[in-house]
Amino acid sequence: MIFSNGFSSYDFQKQAIALFHTQFENNPIYRAFCQGVGCIPEKVQQVADIPCLPIEFFKTQKVVTGTWHEQTVFTSSGTTGMTSSKHYVKDLQLYEKSCLEGFRYFYDDPKEWAILALLPSYLEREGSSLINMVKLLMQQGNHPLSGWFLNDYTLLKERLEELEKMHQKTLLLGVTYALLDFSEQFPMPLRHTIVMETGGMKGRRKEMIKSEIHHQLQQQFQTATIHSEYGMAELFSQAYSTGNGIFQTPPWMRVLIRDAEDPLSAAEMGKSGGINIIDLANRDSCAFIATQDLGHSFSDGTFEILGRFDHSDIRGCNLLVAE
Repeated sequence: MIFSNGFSSYDFQKQAIALFHTQFENNPIYRAFCQGVGCIPEKVQQVADIPCLPIEFFKTQKVVTGTWHEQTVFTSSGTTGMTSSKHYVKDLQLYEKSCLEGFRYFYDDPKEWAILALLPSYLEREGSSLINMVKLLMQQGNHPLSGWFLNDYTLLKERLEELEKMHQKTLLLGVTYALLDFSEQFPMPLRHTIVMETGGMKGRRKEMIKSEIHHQLQQQFQTATIHSEYGMAELFSQAYSTGNGIFQTPPWMRVLIRDAEDPLSAAEMGKSGGINIIDLANRDSCAFIATQDLGHSFSDGTFEILGRFDHSDIRGCNLLVAE
């Protein structure tokens, strides 16, 4: 089973190649892309040989493996006027399993945590996979003081103070601009609370580099580290950073860096490039995705996000051919 802490690199490569063959055969969008870039199954001998589908396809195509009726559809967030990605979900329980096991891998059982969610821009729209994830963690934890906070910063302040007095392990998870706003209005020392930002200014504040954001939050909350969550509507799994902006994936997820100038080639170790993601939990859609994010990886499998490509149209999108 992929959701196992003992999942080895050998197991990952074996299952990734098997899933590639399944998705090549049963996902017409992915197969057309692979054929467009000259990849045939016989050429795939290792993970690095597997082509990653540009994430832009989720905006214009129904990217599914097999024929089935979706249980739900996750949509990406974005600024007004942008086309949202759509991720059709066959098995919501599989998504929930991936979220729970991923959280347990980094943070232990959700039952140990009170979870406070400051996600106004996500709550204000439908189809957010992040909202589904947090809702699931709250349900599993079932802490009476867990809750959602839209714009009521005073109530959030009072709830944090109450949990801090109880010495309760607490996760304050929020979109970046809202955490910055809250921290400026109500700075307070957090000794038993992990602050986790999910990224995104959503046009509400001027853009800042990650280290500046974390430094400001660290000062306002008098905490040594700021954690981060890295996920997207097109995936089933999440990576987490427990500090310094360095992310780690669960065993069934891998990040590879592609050459910024040649998107079908891997970047040299230590060099920055586009972030490709293999998510074995994403078996009913496409497990092999080329994102619009820029980053670099380290020899231990961790990675850092440096930003986004200036031109979001990833090379290769025009290689989709009509069936």
